Amino acid sequence: MVSRRDEFDGFVLDAAARLEATCGRAFPAVEFAVEDVPRGPAPWDHREVPLGRLFPATSARPARIVVYRRPVETRVTDRRDVAALVADIVTEQVAGLLGVSPEELDPGFGE
Repeated sequence: MVSRRDEFDGFVLDAAARLEATCGRAFPAVEFAVEDVPRGPAPWDHREVPLGRLFPATSARPARIVVYRRPVETRVTDRRDVAALVADIVTEQVAGLLGVSPEELDPGFGE
């Protein structure tokens, strides 16, 4: 039996692996993480609760993309939609890291 948390982690890993396969060698050095909720507003956040964040690389660590489980789960009415929303969040954050539009990485973005 798989917990909802483990299932969510799998959605993030699957989305990242799919993008990495698409991007190939152009895929950036990035860590993926899942947290239950954001720790507080970042200076670049809007008023709504973020579903994910991109933390830029520093000299000490690679870039990091965090997907927030609870806000994502509250945005969907059907459990099956979680995977699709997670894929869009990961795509959007990786696109931001690469400086391209999400549609360049995934033509089906947002569908």
